[in-house]
Amino acid sequence: MILAEGNTSIRADAASFWVKASGQSLHEISEQGFVQVAFEPILRALDQRLQDSEVKALLEEASLARNGSRPSVETFMHAWLLQLANVNVVIHTHPTDCLGDLCQTTAPAWIEERIFPDEIVCCGRKAVWVPYEDPGLILAKRIAERVTAFIETEGEVPKVIALQNHGIITLGETGAQAMAATRMTVKAVRARHLSTAISKPLSRTEIDRIHVRPDEHYRQRMLWGASGFLSSPNEGSRSGQDQQ
Repeated sequence: MILAEGNTSIRADAASFWVKASGQSLHEISEQGFVQVAFEPILRALDQRLQDSEVKALLEEASLARNGSRPSVETFMHAWLLQLANVNVVIHTHPTDCLGDLCQTTAPAWIEERIFPDEIVCCGRKAVWVPYEDPGLILAKRIAERVTAFIETEGEVPKVIALQNHGIITLGETGAQAMAATRMTVKAVRARHLSTAISKPLSRTEIDRIHVRPDEHYRQRMLWGASGFLSSPNEGSRSGQDQQ
């Protein structure tokens, strides 16, 4: 973990959610490191053009239980994503391996390409690509546009969103689901880095087949329910960079 990178959120109830406080590190965060925020004023802001000072005031207005802290500037995208079907948890991280690819001028191959079955099981058939935007409200608007287009095209909510020059976002009904997508995305990127070229990515037919197989859905539920999944050491970890 480097500094206070990344942020996470979880739905509290129909009207509010908890989001990481600004400046808190995910590495050793406690309950005191989160702020409870009301959905309504944050979602309303997505239809507005606000100055930085107005954004700050709005975040303070929407905070229900602050513990003396201010919610993350990325609170807007968390609020919007938590409105999607079966999404209760959002994880936003900056894994080193992924960032190397995300700083390219074009989307890396792993946005749409898949090279092994568990990448499909945990990360879906493809990810959403979001070109670089100023973090905060502007980025949240662009994410909403790109994810809406993805849902209209693919007929499902994405599991992974890739932010150019920034990081990744993973979505889940539970924390285990969102973390599985995070860790499997990092694993897939590392697998690609082991070779200068992937000789045979899975075909679209093969990807679609894995995506709907009943036995893979069973394995998916078992993976998400594994009690040691969230606390186990990072696969192939290099200085804990999966958690950045």
